[in-house]
Parts: sequence; structure tokens; C-alpha cells
Amino acid sequence: MRHPKQAKQLVDRFGRTVDYVRISITDRCDFRCVYCMSEEMTFLPREQILSLEEIYLLAKCFTELGVGKIRITGGEPLIRRGAIGLLQKIGALPLLEELVMTTNGSQLATTATQLRQAQVARLNISLDTLDADKFKELTRTGNLETVLQGIEAAIAAGFKGIKINAVILKNRNHHEVTDLVQFALNSGIDISFIEEMPLGIISSHDRAEAYYSSDQIRADLAKHFHLEHISETTAGPSDYYRVQGRQTKIGFISPHSHNFCSTCNRVRLTTEGRLLLCLGNEHSVDLKAVMRAHPNDSDLIKQTLIDAMEIKPEKHEFDLSEQPIIMRHMNTTGG
Repeated sequence: MRHPKQAKQLVDRFGRTVDYVRISITDRCDFRCVYCMSEEMTFLPREQILSLEEIYLLAKCFTELGVGKIRITGGEPLIRRGAIGLLQKIGALPLLEELVMTTNGSQLATTATQLRQAQVARLNISLDTLDADKFKELTRTGNLETVLQGIEAAIAAGFKGIKINAVILKNRNHHEVTDLVQFALNSGIDISFIEEMPLGIISSHDRAEAYYSSDQIRADLAKHFHLEHISETTAGPSDYYRVQGRQTKIGFISPHSHNFCSTCNRVRLTTEGRLLLCLGNEHSVDLKAVMRAHPNDSDLIKQTLIDAMEIKPEKHEFDLSEQPIIMRHMNTTGG
């Protein structure tokens, strides 16, 4: 049985309460998605990334400061050795309200049941296309059938919620948004469409030319479905709709066309132990340095987290017409 909620102590200077943390447990991935990383990536050496024990200690400290929701991300989190055991430990934290995970789906066919047993409540699964050749092109290394089998296994495992995340690029997969929604409807799961975020240098496409807004996607869908806006919100930034008469939620995450920073309630812990206060800025605190200088000092860690709220910026500034000012790729940031 969960303990009563802990008082929320992570409040920034704009009055926003942080109660949601996204933790990247690895920068490595078995895919090389064109919007996420370069084809030839140099990954961090093991000693530069947080140990599983350090990640668990930080997760525990976050919950003791009022964080109720933790999302485990990567890279692809399930390819890190010991990931299931870490999820089991975090899922058992008495003050945690919900443990969720983002995955590319490549490992789900063999791990979905274990994840559910580890108290992972919800999954976000990346799926940008239902065309096998296009999937290979967008992921560079992925196999669509493996991911579809993983989604089936996740549905069978009985998670509280499963959602597809689709990054939409003009002239790459924008014409597939209707098919992706129909797939979600047929599968009884949710879907969110995401505008590409300009993180890290990529060579596969021009981000400004590939930009396809949430408004354009919604207009495309409206030709085939009767969409109803719903007021329901989650801990994330999605704006939600439903197809009339159906339960599947269709979300739109719009960092460019509809800035959502005023309600930001989250921070990110990067693979190398930086507490990132904003996805679109470099304001951060080196938690790894604190932890390794003062091992197992939970009080110091918690005070560092509280103090870090003072540098959380008001909003991000994304400009697709310029080279990104954020040089880190999404795989090190945590999706």
C-alpha cells in the first residue's frame, strides 16, 4: 500500500510545482532515428553515466520531495543491463504514485509481462510509420514487425495505458497520420503526434523544411474523423482530442506552434547525471558531481534539487531556421 502523498517541495520562481521527472537511464539505442541522432553516434563511456544505484537514490530523493510520477527513458531503456531490476526497485518506492516508461518497442515482445510486474503502469511506444520500408528508413536499423509484436505483447500484458508517439516530418510520413490514428483506434490505444524538436546536429534533413505543425495534422485528420476536443490533461504537454464515439485519445505535442511552458511541471535527469531544468535550454545542475563527492548523502541531494528550482527558465526558445543552440541529442536528454 502506498504511503500518503509527500508534500511538494520543488517549486520554481514562477510558481510552477515540479512533480514529474523523466529519467534517462542510457544514451544507447538499437535504432538510429533520423530526428533523434546522427547515423554514426559516439556514446558515453560507462564511467560517465550514472550507475543503477545512483539512479535509484535520485528517484527516491525526488519522491521524498513530492514527485509523484517518474518516466524512465533512454536512448532505449530496455537495452541497459539491469533495467528491469531498476524498474522493480523504483516501482516499489512507497511515495511514488506512477511509474511509466518510453520505449521504441524493440524489446517489448519479451519484456512486457516483466514490466507490468515491475509496476510500470503506462507505456509510450515510438511508432512513426506503418510502412516497413519507411520504418527502416526513419529508424535506420529498426524492424517494424518486431515493434508491432511488442505492441501486441504490451496490450496483452494489461497496462493501464499504452500510447503511440509519432514524430511527423513533412514529405517523410505526414501523409500517414490518418493510418496511424486508425491503427490506434483498432488497437484500443492512444496516440500523440509530436512536432520535431531541434536538439543536436543531424544530417538527414533540414528541420525547417521538414516541419509539419500540429494544426496541419489536425486538419488532415478532420477530413476523415470527427474530432472532439477534450479537457482531460495528463502530466505531460499534450492537447487531447477524441474521435466521436471512441475512447482513444489523440494528443498533439506542439513545442513550436503552441508553446506549453506556462504549465511545465517536469524536469529531466540526463544519462550522465545532469538535472536538466528545461528541454529547450541548457540550465542544469551536475548531480553526478554532487553524488560522487558526497556518496549516499540524501539530505544534500534533496537540498541541491530544491535549490535547482531557482534556475528553471520560464520557457524554451526553438528556432528551426537556425542551427540548434542545444547540441545534445535526444538520446542523452531522455524523451
